[in-house]
Amino acid sequence: MKDILSSSNSDEVDVMMSRNCRDIEDDTIETDSGVQQDDMNVEDCVNVEDGVDVGDGINNISSSSSGVFEPFVGKEFDEVEDAQAFYKAYARRTGFATRTNHTRLSKEDRKLILVEYVCSREGFRRESQKQIERKIPEPAETKIGCKATMCIKKDCEKWTVCKFVREHNHELLTPRSTSLLRGHRCVTRVQKKLILTLNESGVPTRKIMSVLSKESGGDFNIGCIGKDVENYLGNKRRKLFKEGDAQRLYAYFLDRQCKEPGFVYSMQVDENGCMGSCFWADARSRAAYQYFGDVVTFDATYLTNIYKMPFVPFSGVNHHHQTIMFGCALLVNETAESYIWLLRTWQEAMLGRAPSTIITDDDKAMAKAIGVVLPNTTHRLCLWHILQKFPEHLAHVYNKFPDFQKDFRHCIHETITTDEFEQEWSSILGKYSLLDNDWLQNLYNRRDKWVPAYLRTTFCAGMSTTQRSESMNKFFKDYVRSSTMVSDFVHQYEKALDARYFKEKEKDVQTKSTRAVMKTLWKIESDAASVYTRKSFMIFQDELFNSQRYIPTKVGKEGERRIYGVIPNGKEQPIYHVTLDSGDAKAICTCHMFEFVGILCRHVLCVLGKKSKLEIQPPLSCLRQGPQGVALYGRY
Repeated sequence: MKDILSSSNSDEVDVMMSRNCRDIEDDTIETDSGVQQDDMNVEDCVNVEDGVDVGDGINNISSSSSGVFEPFVGKEFDEVEDAQAFYKAYARRTGFATRTNHTRLSKEDRKLILVEYVCSREGFRRESQKQIERKIPEPAETKIGCKATMCIKKDCEKWTVCKFVREHNHELLTPRSTSLLRGHRCVTRVQKKLILTLNESGVPTRKIMSVLSKESGGDFNIGCIGKDVENYLGNKRRKLFKEGDAQRLYAYFLDRQCKEPGFVYSMQVDENGCMGSCFWADARSRAAYQYFGDVVTFDATYLTNIYKMPFVPFSGVNHHHQTIMFGCALLVNETAESYIWLLRTWQEAMLGRAPSTIITDDDKAMAKAIGVVLPNTTHRLCLWHILQKFPEHLAHVYNKFPDFQKDFRHCIHETITTDEFEQEWSSILGKYSLLDNDWLQNLYNRRDKWVPAYLRTTFCAGMSTTQRSESMNKFFKDYVRSSTMVSDFVHQYEKALDARYFKEKEKDVQTKSTRAVMKTLWKIESDAASVYTRKSFMIFQDELFNSQRYIPTKVGKEGERRIYGVIPNGKEQPIYHVTLDSGDAKAICTCHMFEFVGILCRHVLCVLGKKSKLEIQPPLSCLRQGPQGVALYGRY
């Protein structure tokens, strides 16, 4: 696959080649005449009526058709396909995979007269392939010079085994494990129909594999792995691309770039010249990222065009708390390699600047790509997506214990500190006999990526889920349909963005042309109104007004620091602890709203009110704090 990268800063078109992880020689065989032929697609060449079972995607000869289960010199077959199926069945029982290594054609009539089948670990990796400069880690070597083989030649009307080598130079697998080897994997016709149906309904690959496992009676009976499903869907999408549609898309990108100097795009093109994944970002999105790009949501759960290609928006939040775009892409598949390409392309378009925090769905391929491309970025998981899985994995607990949902919700959403969360989590596991639940343990091991108590000290602009991406998906749904061609989609996407930018301008005008109504007499409120956008001010005003409902009490002192306990008036719980540094220049609350959202919380304001600090002109940093500084909530 090669990329066509383009930006307005250069007239050159960079073409970069990226290498497939599998060696080309594994997929082709060479005849004596130098002609290359593809390995036979077992599924397509098998005649079911001849007694060959393809139910699990693997060719097996019925035990009743032959009393001999191991090849031997002199054994005869009617057709070359029978010999191939027999050797594959033998290989699967024995614990290895096969491939066609060599064929020979007759010099007179160019008909096939000899075929050599070998163990898939025959030969060695080409030196030229080892020396390629790779962007991804080199795949493990599979070829180690195994000599096991079966060779057949045409003898009159029969095919006869003329050579057979039984011994291998490597460990053989069990028949059950052999089904995972590449040479024995195949997506059957029935599975292809089911995969397409599930994919069109928006079901991700991992859940498709779960359905196939249930239908087949277990993972080892599926006959293929998740990578095979992804490859099949990717190939299907690439074949669907019509030349005219891809050409119109390319023409749109070129025209847009001529009219808008800051517009950038990148398109992948395979070896056949077919378009693959594509990414683009306009000048407004790139400029917005420089102001509001500290926190980015990255979502690939929305299918939005006739080719069922995942629409992947990069989004964030602006100073009006509106969702804004930082570019988007259409992907051929959802593999780690695709995400690595996309993240690198996107980061290049954003002038090399990485976000401080990125929020995604719980997807292994995404996580791997983020670790490779954005190693210094804090990766958070979408809390909403994770909580949606609990009723599915813990249905027996929900049905048996009516109080479980209430207790669990309090543990996740109401605990303030990590210690409180740990205490309640342990209590819930013991109370509902979940100490041995592997799924829960796996989530617990990654608690720092999704539990609110662990996230509050990291700036996220108030976002803890990918709800921003989800809201954008719903917004774009008004502009595109599942039947939308890709070339038409980009035009509709442009219209959708224009509507978003218009909404932002409306908020700008509202903030500058109107005056907020004050609810208190404190000077800090009017000062905040002069620097905040209207939406940000309303959040701050709500905190300030509600600070009057709390009672602060000095509970301790550590050197120059003073610690206050803050509780709701008339209640004993919950207790928030506010720490003031010397001179009251810095305040930290256990709710960490200031660190998480960038706006002072009611608990800090309550303590400042007691100390009569709300009448004094506050430093601007108190009102505009956050990694994004003035740009985050400032009016201009």
